[in-house]
Amino acid sequence: MSFERDARTLELPWPFTGRENELDLVRGALTAGRHGIVISGPAGCGKTRLVTEAVRGTDCARVAGTPETRGIRFAAFAHHVPETASLHDALRHLSGVRLLLVDDAHLLDDASAALVHQLAVHGRTRLLVVTTDAAPLPGAISRLWTGELLPRLTLEPLPREETGRLLAGAAAGEALEPLTVNRLHRLCRGDLRLLRDLVDAVRERGLLTRVPDSDEWAWHGPVPVTPTVRERTAHVLDRTGPEERETLDRLAFAEPLPLDPDRDRLDLRALEQLEADALVRVDDRGAVRLAHPLHGPVLRAAAGRLRARRLSLPEPGPALDAERADLTRRIERADVRATPTPVGEWLVARGAPVPAGYAAVRARFARLRGELREAAAWAREGLRDDAHDPACRAELVLAAAQSGDTTAAHKVLGGRPDGGGAATRPATARDTTDRAAEALTGDPYDPYDPYDAVRRGTPELAAGRLTGVFAAHAAALAQGDGPALDRVAEQLQERGFLLFAAEAHAQAVRAHRDPRAARTARTRAVALARRCQGARTPALSGLVLGELTARQRQIVTLAAAGLSNRQIAEKLTLSVRTVGNHLYSAYARLGAGDRGALPWLVELPDAQSA
Repeated sequence: MSFERDARTLELPWPFTGRENELDLVRGALTAGRHGIVISGPAGCGKTRLVTEAVRGTDCARVAGTPETRGIRFAAFAHHVPETASLHDALRHLSGVRLLLVDDAHLLDDASAALVHQLAVHGRTRLLVVTTDAAPLPGAISRLWTGELLPRLTLEPLPREETGRLLAGAAAGEALEPLTVNRLHRLCRGDLRLLRDLVDAVRERGLLTRVPDSDEWAWHGPVPVTPTVRERTAHVLDRTGPEERETLDRLAFAEPLPLDPDRDRLDLRALEQLEADALVRVDDRGAVRLAHPLHGPVLRAAAGRLRARRLSLPEPGPALDAERADLTRRIERADVRATPTPVGEWLVARGAPVPAGYAAVRARFARLRGELREAAAWAREGLRDDAHDPACRAELVLAAAQSGDTTAAHKVLGGRPDGGGAATRPATARDTTDRAAEALTGDPYDPYDPYDAVRRGTPELAAGRLTGVFAAHAAALAQGDGPALDRVAEQLQERGFLLFAAEAHAQAVRAHRDPRAARTARTRAVALARRCQGARTPALSGLVLGELTARQRQIVTLAAAGLSNRQIAEKLTLSVRTVGNHLYSAYARLGAGDRGALPWLVELPDAQSA
């Protein structure tokens, strides 16, 4: 009975995702002839989980440093080496260890650090050493890579796309809608420990609400100040200087603020100190912001009601209008790189109504970036404010259509391509996108409209109607110039157009005469498409099936439709091993790492591309 109770309260790990390439690299460093690897990165980015997956199923000895034992000789190796042992004796005690995992190596006592270094010098024990960036290191540990004894892999924070997949895998029946996923990713910045803490707190406190007409859940309201959140923000909450705390609180309720101490009563000396302590930053236009997205919500949550009432903006309208104008200018300049938009995000976080005009621009900005699920979410926010807003309806349709969901798109449009009730003929993606484009109002000439012809593979229809990188894309496609299409894709990616870049690389695959260049373009197209939240467009669908054998095409199409290897084997009367071998060969030809890439490479028989 006791065991069952403990099992129920045991915290189970979240699914491992987003580090497949790093996992392969770490496992490769532990194979015969290799001496190991050092893993470094910011706190909470998943280093320990990565190495745990890497050594799963192996005979691995483990040690770890702790803050409390840094002054105790051989503390980390207490279960392997007597404290009174010499370094030579310690090496002898570990002579039978073939694989050693050293976690939190930045916290090792000097004797343990020296022992790890000597193990690397002798090379008989493979080492997997984990350390945290921005922490002081024992010299013996830093010399592992500076002395070229071991290679070092530095982990970057988990990107937003992988954070979304991680949250989807840990949904436990409560799939989170895109704007909530964005909020969590923005607050945590890849700190997976903080992410889990926030998600657990939001669920346990009943802060999730179901999104109407969907199976998704949204989080509105303040950030729970959990012990982990408090630990991460203590250096902000514990500022005791009255001028510094007043400045931080003013920014928390009204960032960004112009660097105008006279108008906004900001204390310049306090700002200078806060900037020196990396708590605020000043952008190129002189606007002051808090340095970390988590600081504002925590400061607001910690403020009393009277203080919050004094500091809150009376009306966010002017600041929201400024954000909308900035996003519109960026769209017109064909530059949709990510930009801070705290006012709109604050409204969504509070659950407050978002004006339809602002929401439509946010939806369009996200759609042009290839963030299709986010675009749909912003459009729905605008429709909460005005259920009949044509621009929001059009953006919702375009996001659905470019995700291959023409059924949902026509449901929004009213049932059939000509605008009537029940559909009288099958909906096509061309119908859907054309009708949605017609619904966009207020702009007599949209430079992105003729570009759709290039994306569909008919650049001649856009002749003379495009400029800049879009005109270069049309010319390269018309000439069948693979290298030029790849260069265009790189320019589009640099400007933030990830979906357009993926499509240009996909078109380059067919244009390249060099098979190696075609494979490179395909790999880039797949990598970018994976970041576009389920995009299915003509350029991406059916990308390279022509390079597979008939049997491989058959198996890959079924795998892309979601069938398991066993289900495919039963359907085709093959062995599971044969199916696996065919898929392995197909992945190699497609440049795909797993099934997750297949929907962007394979056009399913019942799918309508957009």
